[in-house]
Parts: sequence; structure tokens; C-alpha cells
Amino acid sequence: MMEADMENGRPYQERPRTFPTVRSRSSVPLVFRMLMRINPRALIILFLLVFSGVLYVGASTSPIVVFVFCICTLSLFFSLYLTKWVLAKDEGPPEMSEISDAIRDGAEGFFRTQYGTISKMAFILAFVILGIYLFRTTTPQQEASGLGRATSAYITVASFLLGALCSGIAGFVGMWVSVRANVRVSSAARRSAREALQVAVRAGGFSAIVVVCMAVFGVAILYSTFYVWLGVDSPGSMKVTDLPLLLVGYGFGASFVALFAQLGGGIYTKAADVGADLVGKVEQGIPEDDPRNPAVIADLVGDNVGDCAARGADLFESIAAEIISAMILGGTMAERCKIEDPSGFILFPLVVHSFDLVVSSVGILSIRGTRDSGIISAIEDPMAIMQKGYSVTIMLAVLTFGVSTRWLLYTEQAPSAWLNFALCGLVGIITAYAFVWISKYYTDYKHEPVRLLALSSSTGHGTNIIAGVSLGMESTALPVLVISVAIISAYWLGQTSGLVDESGNPTGGLFGTAVATMGMLSTAGYVLTMDMFGPIADNAGGIVEMSQQPESVRDITDVLDAVGNTTKATTKGFAIGSAALASFLLFSAYMDEVASFAQLPFKEVDIAVPEIFVGGLLGSMLIFLFSAWACSAVGKTAQEVVNEVRRQFIERPGIMEYKEKPDYGRCVAIVASASLREMIRPGALAIISPMAIGVIFRIVGHSTGQPLLGAKVVASMLMFATVAGILMALFLNTAGGAWDNAKKYIETGALGGKGSEAHKAAVTGDTVGDPFKDTAGPSLHVLIKMLATITLVMAPIFL
Repeated sequence: MMEADMENGRPYQERPRTFPTVRSRSSVPLVFRMLMRINPRALIILFLLVFSGVLYVGASTSPIVVFVFCICTLSLFFSLYLTKWVLAKDEGPPEMSEISDAIRDGAEGFFRTQYGTISKMAFILAFVILGIYLFRTTTPQQEASGLGRATSAYITVASFLLGALCSGIAGFVGMWVSVRANVRVSSAARRSAREALQVAVRAGGFSAIVVVCMAVFGVAILYSTFYVWLGVDSPGSMKVTDLPLLLVGYGFGASFVALFAQLGGGIYTKAADVGADLVGKVEQGIPEDDPRNPAVIADLVGDNVGDCAARGADLFESIAAEIISAMILGGTMAERCKIEDPSGFILFPLVVHSFDLVVSSVGILSIRGTRDSGIISAIEDPMAIMQKGYSVTIMLAVLTFGVSTRWLLYTEQAPSAWLNFALCGLVGIITAYAFVWISKYYTDYKHEPVRLLALSSSTGHGTNIIAGVSLGMESTALPVLVISVAIISAYWLGQTSGLVDESGNPTGGLFGTAVATMGMLSTAGYVLTMDMFGPIADNAGGIVEMSQQPESVRDITDVLDAVGNTTKATTKGFAIGSAALASFLLFSAYMDEVASFAQLPFKEVDIAVPEIFVGGLLGSMLIFLFSAWACSAVGKTAQEVVNEVRRQFIERPGIMEYKEKPDYGRCVAIVASASLREMIRPGALAIISPMAIGVIFRIVGHSTGQPLLGAKVVASMLMFATVAGILMALFLNTAGGAWDNAKKYIETGALGGKGSEAHKAAVTGDTVGDPFKDTAGPSLHVLIKMLATITLVMAPIFL
């Protein structure tokens, strides 16, 4: 029996044991309904036909592509195994499944509406891109290969739409698994803490494997299709080293969808969370995820659409952008060095991420269940268990990276170059580990920074805010030093690889940085698994609280939830580090593309020129204005939620005594409509600003006799925005995560525990940090890379 938890003078176990049904209707995605109607044998035949066609296209391109396709296909089968394993777990008692069904309906309903809005905007932008490319100038390389304006336009638009579609599917996969796994984790927590951990990790692993697999598959299929269709490397056609530039539309489409998914989902989840906390915890004094809180279902829905769906799209576009930029730089370097077979340098990123699927799968399987039940003790800390899995993944990644470099990057012109590039990859892997450790240090309550932040709560709300802001600012120092060392080390290793151009100048520096970025993302599958674990565990805790399970079960989910906060924070640190490196690569690709179009050298940006310096100021301003509008959107929407929750408590006094059922649907509707409305303004700012700045300064350049001024101002804007965005995202992510875990630390019983003055101050800090860490911060990851891809795609209009 559970212990009595006195609240409002009545024992916890005297609450009604059943929860009112809140599910409104059954919701099965249309695609699934269509597939379920098809005969299984017909589905198998259809799959074999499609797979045979894909293999044929791959074989016509390169044996390396066939290898990539085979690994991706096996990984998809592994993800199906994980799905079957997770869904085989029971959903627990009826009251649990009723709550889970309500969360599922809310998440799937919002996803359909949100992505319907995003798809309309994507089609409008596709027509804009088509118009620009139909009237732009062509490069000498395109003219020599016979690739006309119309063909180039249709290729870019098709790539953009495919990238947007795949990004949307990646988001859907993240949300689909989380709304089905949450209740199974809750049920597993009634039996064993280790089993609950394993279910949450494998559910997150399914989503991670599918997201990475789709990113690799999408780029590989697009590359192979263009290779075969355009007759690449045949006489009078395009060179294989120029082919990767046709893929930039794919990265832009992925970034476009990820930005709006992150904004809309982030506004939804944090507005509901802030509204629920301010009225429920602070004003009414009821626990988190209490069934009496009218905003609790909206809060739990937000975990799925904000953390799972949006993060899936975010990591998808990170991997896609990094692969494409590395392929562009690999092709450029191979051409300058006159390497006889450049396919290894171009396809190297696809092979690295194919091995990422393998090593991440092993890391996921390394977390096994035990027969021991009860709370996870200090000896069996869930974070330590997941760190062991990460260590296994990293060790295997080092081995496979070395194999990949020897296989694909060996060339007779520089026999030892592959070893230098293997060391570049090692630099990237060490950087990833350092970022994970730094994020964990600043956001885990086992370490001093969060404990000092919790201690500051004991002297009031103001000191909590001051301590949190200073912690966030301090946390930018170590990551910046790590990124700086990584970029310089990788560039130096690439420069000394022995690869030189016709004039004898070293040319491997930028590609060395690209290889380091690949090394950093070579464990992306496992890192995304840790990230998806967080919201699933959070949802499981909410279901346990709402279905009024024994306190021992809630203790287990509380531990998992606290660990989930840390894993989410570490993933955000990892994401911003990879965004910094990927943006550096895309910036170099942008300068090469401008030089190719303009037929003028473009190797440096002189910020001593007033117009170019102004471009940098505008880029920095863009980051602050975007962050302000994202946080403001959460504040406005949260105000609507607060007013609605207060109204229900006043008009329905029976809610507090469990005599009346709160109107959960009303809060869900308010948050859904407001988040879709509020995501437009910051999203439009991010897309329109670089194009407007480039066009305006292009006109200024023509009138003042300064060629390439538009392109140079955009380059300055991109450079400054990247630097400011990295620092701002690090600050927002770490401060928000630290505030959240300081509150969790006090809730373990420290400094007076729940309901104490210190706890109330910590709740205020957590409320301030919510839009920081889950709306503005993650959106900046996407914004940094989207600015880089949009400038690549729109470069012709700046000239």
C-alpha cells in the first residue's frame, strides 16, 4: 500500500481510483489505415520491387552507395524490431491507457494541423525558389554540362520539397513512438525501475534510428537519382564533383520544416507548462501533473509535439546539412587536387552515418533489463547506465571511423592523408564527448553549479533568477573554447595531410574540419536516443501522477524524469556544437558558390567596409530579435492558459475536491491555436531577413560601384549571426536546464522540499527557463543552419 500523502487535509489514497474518460475519438493516421487494407503479401512484393529499384540506381552510381542502402535497410528492420518489442509491453490499468489516449489524440491532432500549415508555406516558398532559379544566371560549369536554367530550377525545387517531406516524416516518427511508449514506461515502472528505463531507451532508439536512417537514405537516393538521370561523368555532362551542389535544396527544405516545427512545438509545450505551473503549483499548491489541473493534458501533449516531434526534425536537418556540406567540400577538394576517383571523398559522409546506425544500435541494445525491482539506487543510477551505453557507442565509432577513412580517403597522391583525416574524426568525437560532459556538469543536480542555484532559491525568487542567468552566461565559456580548439586542430590536420593543388598549395584544411564535424555526429543515433528518452520519461511521470499510482511508482518516474532533463540538456549542447561546425562548412561552401557564379575571387570578408560591418550588426540583431519573439510568443500564450485555468478553478470549485472534471480540451484548444498563430512571426523573420538584406545591399553595391557587395554583406550577416547564435543558444539551453533541475533537486527533499519557500522560488526560475531551453534555444540551432542553407540556395539573387 502507498503511504498517505496529506494534501488539503485528505489522504492521497482516498482520491477516486478511476480517472474520467478524456479521449474524444480514435485517431489512426491515414497512411496506416491505407497500409492495413493492403494484403501483406502485396506489401512484401511492393517492398521488394522498390528495394530492387533503389539497389539498381545505387549500383549504377557506386558500390559505396549500395553499401549505404544495405545498412539503411537493415537499420529499418532493426527499428521495426524495437517497435515490436516496445508495443508488446502492457499499457497498465484502464485509467493509465485513458490518459495516454487523450495525450495521443491531442498530439496527433496538433501535428496534423501544424504540418498542414507548414506544408502550405513550403509550397509557397517552392514557387518563389522556382521563379528565382528560372531567371537566374548559370555558372560556366552548368553551361558546360548542358544543365539549363529550367532543369536546375526543377531539381532545386524537387530537392527542397523532398527535404521538407522527409523532415516532416522524421518529426512524425518522433511523436508517433512517444505517445505510445509513455504509458508502457508508466506500466513498467510499477514492476521495475530498470525495465522502465529500458522501455524508454528503446522507444527513443526506434525514433533515433529512423531519423538518422531517413537523413542518410534521402541524400543517397537523391544523389544516385541525379547521377543516373543527368549521366554524370559521361562526355559533355556534369562532373561528379559538382553534383553535391544540387543537393542544397534538400538541406534547406529540412531546415525550413524543422524551424517551424521547433517554434510551433516549443511554444505549445512551454506555454502549457508555464500556465499549468503558475496556477497549479504556485497559486493552488497542487503537485505537478495533478489531475485537478485543467492544463495538465495540454502540458503532456506538449512534451510530445515540442520535444519529440520537433527534436526529430531538428536532428534530421542537422545530419542532412552536415552530410551535404561535407559532400560539397569533399568534391571541391578532390577537384582541386585532381584526384582520379573522387567518389570516396564525396560519399564519405554517407558511409560514416551508415556506421553511426550500426554503432548506435549496439549502444541501444547494451542497456538491458534486470529482474531487480524497486527504485533505482545510487549504485544503479540511470544516467550512469546510459553513459555506459554512450561509452560503448563512442569506442565503436572510433574504430569504424578509422576503417572508413582508410577505405575511402586513401589516395596515392598522399598515402598518409587518411590517417590525418582519421585524427580529424577523433577530434570531432572528443568534441562531442566534451560537449555532453560540459552540458551534464552545468545541468545535473549531482554537480555543484545546480546545487548552488538551488541554494540561491532559499533567499528568494530574485536571487534564483540572478544565479540562473549568471550560470547560463558562465556555461558559454567552456563550449566556445572546445569548438575553437576543434576547428583549429581539424583545419591544421587537414592542411598537413599532404593533399595539394596544382600550384602546390595545401587544400585539405576545410575538408579536415568537415571530417571533424562528421566525427562529432558519428554517434548522433545514440545521442538522439538519449534526447527522446527525456520527454517519454516526463510523460510517464505525468500518467503515473494523474492515474494516482502508489508513491513508490512516482519515485521511479521522478528519477527517470530528472535524468531525462539532463539528457535533453546534453543533447542540446551536442546539437549547438554540431550546428557551429556545420555552419562553418556551409559558410565556406557559400563563398565558393558566389565565386563560381560571379566569376570573381571571393576568399575573404572585410568588416572594415561600413556596409559589411552593418551586415554583421544586422546578423547579430536577428538572433536577439528572433529569441525575443520566440520567448514573447510563449509568454502571450501562457497568459491565455493562466486566465483559462484560473477561470475554471473559480467557476468550478468542485475541481479541487475531485467532484468536478476539469475541461482539459479547452486548454488544449487554446494552446494549439495560439502556438500556430505565434510561430509565424519569428519564422518569417528568419526566412525573409537574409533575402531582404542581400537584395538591398546588392542594389546599393550596383549604385556605388561595389561588385559583390550584396553577397559580402550576407556573408558578414551569416558570420555574425552564427557566432551570436551559438553563444545565445548555449546560454538559453544551459540556464533553462539548470533552473529545471534545481527545482527537481529541491523536490527530492533538499532545502525544505516541495511546498517550501525555496521550492516556490525554484518554480519561478523553472518558469523563466522554460521558453529558454525548449523554445528559443532549440530554435536557434535550426536558425543558424537554416541561414547558411538559405544563403546557399538564394545566392544568385545577391549578385
